[in-house]
Amino acid sequence: MAENSAIEWCDHTFNPWEGCQKVGPGCDHCYAETRNARFGGGTAVNWGPGAPRRRTSASNWRKPRQWQAAAAQFLTDHGRRQRVFCASLADVFDNAADPAWRTDLFALIRDTPDLDWLLLTKRIGNVANMLPVPFDFESQYPNVWLGATVVNQAEAERDVPKLLATPARVRFLSIEPMLGPISLEQAWYGENALDSECWGNCGWCEKGYPPLWNCQRDWSGARYEAGARCRSGLDWIIVGGESGPGARPLHPDWARQLRDECEAASVPFLFKQWGEHDLSYDRERDDPDWRRCGDQERRPGRWINLEGGWGFHGERVHYAARVGKKAAGRLLDGLQHDGAPG
Repeated sequence: MAENSAIEWCDHTFNPWEGCQKVGPGCDHCYAETRNARFGGGTAVNWGPGAPRRRTSASNWRKPRQWQAAAAQFLTDHGRRQRVFCASLADVFDNAADPAWRTDLFALIRDTPDLDWLLLTKRIGNVANMLPVPFDFESQYPNVWLGATVVNQAEAERDVPKLLATPARVRFLSIEPMLGPISLEQAWYGENALDSECWGNCGWCEKGYPPLWNCQRDWSGARYEAGARCRSGLDWIIVGGESGPGARPLHPDWARQLRDECEAASVPFLFKQWGEHDLSYDRERDDPDWRRCGDQERRPGRWINLEGGWGFHGERVHYAARVGKKAAGRLLDGLQHDGAPG
């Protein structure tokens, strides 16, 4: 339940309790539910509406204090603080979780100030009503990194404004599994752009960087004219494909688009994995005159378009072969992307 983690964007995972329920398409092949069923004799006893959540052991709850005790040595060895993903087998902001458990968790977070706690949720709309009162993220909880999981454009447009409206020292998005193209620029300053205050004299517009949300104020606090923009309140973007049974493939252009948007906005970008599939055929790269395209299309059950199935067909044609997570790796156009907030 609490351990050193192989997840590329954290050092430890800590689960204060176990159990959840599906809330969107990203949950369709939930590894945590499968794990719960494996240890529950074939039934996911802590999963679904009305299912009890299970608090983990006292010895498990002591693990973060051990990591706290080793914080100075970790900083010396790695040049940064330890990152703790909470919770990989549950959701901190789950309605079905006992509120007293959440109170205990935030007390533990305050008692481990040298750990950075990554609270990643699929229920970002619940967060404002479930944080401790008062919640001072600068003095009391500067070690809380708040993240939201989104898997497609609709979820980004729904949940990114909620994330940006919630206080935290670091805000991030986990786009895993990525199930469709996402443009963060469109989500943040499209037709229904977020109306929020600027975070201060950041100099973003002055430097000519591409905007990521509507800037509502100038440096003195007065409102800008409509259409002026400033920098995003997001500090990190994580992207990854789906792994495990039934995994859906990740189109490389989806990942490339976010990589490029992050680079333009100077936002750290981490590409976690391809998942079970790799890009075995790229028409632009392997067959610019389309001679092989018909051969790929004739493979039944292996070729898909963006409406569903197994493959891709659109402006660029790709064939995604299932090779397994390890073989697929995590290189995007030959490079490993491990960006993270400083």
